[in-house]
Amino acid sequence: MGGLLDDMKAACERYGASFVDTPGDSIVGVAENVVAGSYPLNGLRHIVGETSGWFIWAGEHLSAEPDFFKPTHARHLVDRRPEVLPMLGLAEGWRFLIAPGHEDVWFDLSLLDHSV
Repeated sequence: MGGLLDDMKAACERYGASFVDTPGDSIVGVAENVVAGSYPLNGLRHIVGETSGWFIWAGEHLSAEPDFFKPTHARHLVDRRPEVLPMLGLAEGWRFLIAPGHEDVWFDLSLLDHSV
């Protein structure tokens, strides 16, 4: 697991983000459309009580359906979509978009707004 931890820290350093670990037993909200070959892969990290705060989905649009995200242990992403794992060290307020040959990571202050 040291390799993954190093990859997570390297991603944070590359984008100037603080590192906040997402252990394998942490809960991540993952959409059912996050399957092999689905792109773009999107992720955002809110400040959320007992979970990791991560929400990950595929495609151009984020659904407003209440059951769009399913609680999933972070370790299950190893088999499902390992390319998102290095991003899971980004702190609250960060987002990412991954597509073939493309990686975009940015800070979104609105994700830290507790009034939403």
